[in-house]
Amino acid sequence: MIYIHVPFCKSFCTYCDFYSEICSPRVQKLFVGELCSEIEARRGEIESTLGLNTLYIGGGTPSVLEPEGLRRIVECLGYGPYEEFTIEVNPDDITPQYARFLKELGVNRVSMGVQSFDDDLLRWMNRRHSGAGALEAFSILRDAGFDNISIDLISGISSLSLEGWEKTVRRAVELAPEHISAYQLTVEEGSGLEAMIKAGRYAEASDEQCAAQYQALCGLLKAAGYRHYEISNFALPGREAVHNSAYWRRLPYAGLGPGAHSLIGNDTRSWNSSQISGWTREYEHLTPEQIREERLMLGLRTAEGVDGMSIPESDWFISDSIIENLI
Repeated sequence: MIYIHVPFCKSFCTYCDFYSEICSPRVQKLFVGELCSEIEARRGEIESTLGLNTLYIGGGTPSVLEPEGLRRIVECLGYGPYEEFTIEVNPDDITPQYARFLKELGVNRVSMGVQSFDDDLLRWMNRRHSGAGALEAFSILRDAGFDNISIDLISGISSLSLEGWEKTVRRAVELAPEHISAYQLTVEEGSGLEAMIKAGRYAEASDEQCAAQYQALCGLLKAAGYRHYEISNFALPGREAVHNSAYWRRLPYAGLGPGAHSLIGNDTRSWNSSQISGWTREYEHLTPEQIREERLMLGLRTAEGVDGMSIPESDWFISDSIIENLI
């Protein structure tokens, strides 16, 4: 399992706290060179995670990266074809030429950040695309031959009515993507949204409003044939995300690029510092108790749950940290 973090965006979403930068082609070239150096330096570790041969390129907005830079990264890795090769894209970046390029590169799953089909909400989120643009991008991907497309949606916005949310979900169902990830808006430290709240320019949605939207989401997608296999993720049968499902099972993975995290074996986690070049790496060795807590927290997010017989009876409780990660 390989994850690559591409830390570039053309603009920053209101709610986002992921590490990303607006940069020039020169900086992109510098980033690609340093990423390839990291790949070579960690090749032995990367190969130890290839029991599940998946590649996920996320961000940031990977579709902002120049195609030749993206090609160089994939060729430097050299492990394709992959069982699942996902790339995150912004609808505004999708053209017929770019979609063909992704197919030629070996991408077989596209995760597109739609978030909403409501133009007013998209402007509030500071998204670059329109509702119509998202529909066009989806059509382009289908025409290019992609038969595994995931779209992201966001609920829990105080100005979003239940009727408006149901309209968004129904529009998504009409597209029939293989996978839908639907997240409730959260206030992340350091985000533009946090600053808006502190300045009194935004009031969070009530718990009741968020719960009603989540219930509507679950009901509409179940009726449309989607399997609710993780708290925020729904898939047509057999189209669950292979790569992300492995995270929830705590399989080892190699995270490359600034801000990326890795799981080495069963008990060592590492993460890269967040900077365009010269990023460094830190490590944390997990105790048996921390490993069990992670298994509980991640397993409880999924439809499969957790095998309670494999956990000592003394650990049959849900700690505050687990509850916090489930909410």
